[in-house]
Amino acid sequence: MSGMLYTPKNEIDARIRLFQKILDQMGLDGALIIHHINLFYLSGTAQAGHLFIPRTGSPLFMVRKSFNRACQESPLDNILDVKSLKAIPELLKERGFAIHTLGLELDVIPYNTWQLYGKIFKETTFADISDPLKRLRAIKSEYEIGLLQKSCAMLDQVFAEVPSMLREHMTEIELASLFEAGMRRRGYGGCSKMRAFNQDFFLGTLVSGTSGAAATYFDGPVGGCGLTPANNPHGAGWKTIGRNEIVFIDYTCVINGYTADEARMFVLGELSEQLRRAHAASLEIQAELVAMIKPGTICEDVYAKSVEMAESMGLQDHFMGIGNDRVRFVGHGVGLELDEYPIFAKGVKMPLAEGMTFALEPKFVFPEGAIGIENTYVIRGHGAQALTHTPEGIVQV
Repeated sequence: MSGMLYTPKNEIDARIRLFQKILDQMGLDGALIIHHINLFYLSGTAQAGHLFIPRTGSPLFMVRKSFNRACQESPLDNILDVKSLKAIPELLKERGFAIHTLGLELDVIPYNTWQLYGKIFKETTFADISDPLKRLRAIKSEYEIGLLQKSCAMLDQVFAEVPSMLREHMTEIELASLFEAGMRRRGYGGCSKMRAFNQDFFLGTLVSGTSGAAATYFDGPVGGCGLTPANNPHGAGWKTIGRNEIVFIDYTCVINGYTADEARMFVLGELSEQLRRAHAASLEIQAELVAMIKPGTICEDVYAKSVEMAESMGLQDHFMGIGNDRVRFVGHGVGLELDEYPIFAKGVKMPLAEGMTFALEPKFVFPEGAIGIENTYVIRGHGAQALTHTPEGIVQV
């Protein structure tokens, strides 16, 4: 395991203290953390187990598998090898914890599993701590922002290599495999996490020409045909890349857990006036949104501005998708998951705060293809700071 990065103890301790304030505000005796993303965030390891965090006092991490690796990766002081879920209530009682009210991640725990916890914790009332925990995770520490910057830098590096990869008549999946290899050899773990139900996601989307208008189940503006209807039917497919058609590349990069998100456009030859105009529109919308984003800005106001601008340009029917398959957002939070807070969408009243990290993605879709821009940002006291830095112009190869 040489070269692996372990979360510092002071970082984990700070997160736990903030979470304990949430438990106190909610009047809960403690919370049982199970989901691997939250486990990693609050313990430093994603090994399977139950992390009990009391309202006050030290957490107790009860590991099912792998105990040895959890001890190596987590800086927590109290780590136990506990194979049986049924043993947990008595174990907590022996350690002096009176658990009458307990927080669970009810947004991701299956119903049958929740019923099982109800049978085991017989005299306990459960509460959902999912949303407060997601709001806590939305504010990134300088340590987390540093990790995200590394992901963004590596994604920038691979985008710079695309002109040497792209050639006429290659398939989308061939170009995608070269792009993905560039990220893998730099340390991409090969897994981009999403919290939303049934939103399975691969590494990103690479489409060319008309395949950019292919609709899909995925809740994003651009779909793609994919390789098969059976599994992850979106993104790169078997279509060959021709001259004078847009090559749309929108990928994540996850290094040490933190997710960068970036999109850039390429072409072999020339693009139509319609697509060049739409690309210029996406850059104009992005610049206007970045200028208005600062601590205190309301999320839905950012989305409303993007829609207003698209309408003023006469492009509203193609903004963030095409026809009935358009999506109703223009940006989303990024971090340990791809779909974190903040969400720039209608009805989202959340005010932005310093330390939030997010991707803005004003895009347009036409029958001849998809085009746009996407960058990853962090909110500082003065406003939004870009973390991705690949030149934004359409690259002619």
